[in-house]
Amino acid sequence: MDTVDKKFRRFKEIIAESGSLAVAYSGGADSSFLVKAASDILGNKIIAVTARSESYPEAEFNKARTRAEKLGVKHIVIESSELKIDKFSDNPPERCYYCKRELFKKILAVAADNNINYIANGANYEDKDDFRLGIKAGGELGVKHPLMEAGLTKADIRKLSKRIGLDSWDKPAAACLASRIPYGEKITARKLKMIERAERYIKKLGIKQVRIRHHRDIARIEVPRDKITILLSGMS
Repeated sequence: MDTVDKKFRRFKEIIAESGSLAVAYSGGADSSFLVKAASDILGNKIIAVTARSESYPEAEFNKARTRAEKLGVKHIVIESSELKIDKFSDNPPERCYYCKRELFKKILAVAADNNINYIANGANYEDKDDFRLGIKAGGELGVKHPLMEAGLTKADIRKLSKRIGLDSWDKPAAACLASRIPYGEKITARKLKMIERAERYIKKLGIKQVRIRHHRDIARIEVPRDKITILLSGMS
């Protein structure tokens, strides 16, 4: 049996053991796979929960909502208010901890209202060695990481997603808009909206992977090397 299949079998066992799940769902490759694969096992005992906030691009939210409809799962949208948390908006290196703690607390409340046993997120095996304070926050609140626990890497998830027909299998990795602002620089709704609009414009040029880094009066644009010509043509 292929190694990926062994991991997938373990993943299915983990999901079945949970009984029911509320998944923190962003619409990305990892969380989309988690929702789809888990729903095939748990049926209507799984819900996808998406948080809307200034740090989550509206275009990404709309795609996540459309994808959830295609997956046929119950999709609950909540409002996140991390900008009201000084320890987040002041933008310290541990900002993700405070953001995720706020998010997971709200999902726990949704899970309780829907008689769901556990909440889970889409962290994969490679995330365990990264600077992931969100995982720490989740661990303190009992959040499960089924993909990580099963040993599934990003490449494994893309392979399995393609196999089961998910259109998110090749979706570029994404990060919240707040990650574009250097630590120590205040995070504001205005800055996040500026970044969102700029990235949306560049994506319309046909460039899927883009990051706009906000450096006060300077915007640093990051795109793949083979897309620089397209970028320069579109901005001339």
